[in-house]
Amino acid sequence: MNDANKMDKPRNPVPTIDIILSEHSNINKVLLIKRNKEPFKDYFSLPGGFINEGEKIEDAVRREAEEELLVKVEPVDILGVYSDPNRDPRGHIISITFIAKINSGELEAGDGVAELKWVEINNIKDIKLGFDHSRILSDYEVWQKNKGTYWSSK
Repeated sequence: MNDANKMDKPRNPVPTIDIILSEHSNINKVLLIKRNKEPFKDYFSLPGGFINEGEKIEDAVRREAEEELLVKVEPVDILGVYSDPNRDPRGHIISITFIAKINSGELEAGDGVAELKWVEINNIKDIKLGFDHSRILSDYEVWQKNKGTYWSSK
């Protein structure tokens, strides 16, 4: 096959999910994970990951929570969509960020997680965060008061 007949592989953004879990008795505390692999190894971030082909996005939320946190969660709302092409050093990766609640299980560090940490929203500035998660958590702080949906340019 000559070069003129070769099909270029599609170069589309890759979808992921991020999960915001608040402490049951204190919605001002959110759960962060300390990453044990690149990118942003040893940084804190929201739990989350890639959506598998053929998987519903809300099922990806449930699966990633089980893999990383060893708990079952239920998505309750979508905070927003974050699509800045520079938000992830691996390439153009879009995050749909969900707010979820823990249904069952005991939190433990699972796959890709070095540590779990509950953090007060107003102390986020003191934490070394990966990706654009400081922006996402800032939007979550506003969401707690006003609800609404957020995206990269809003």
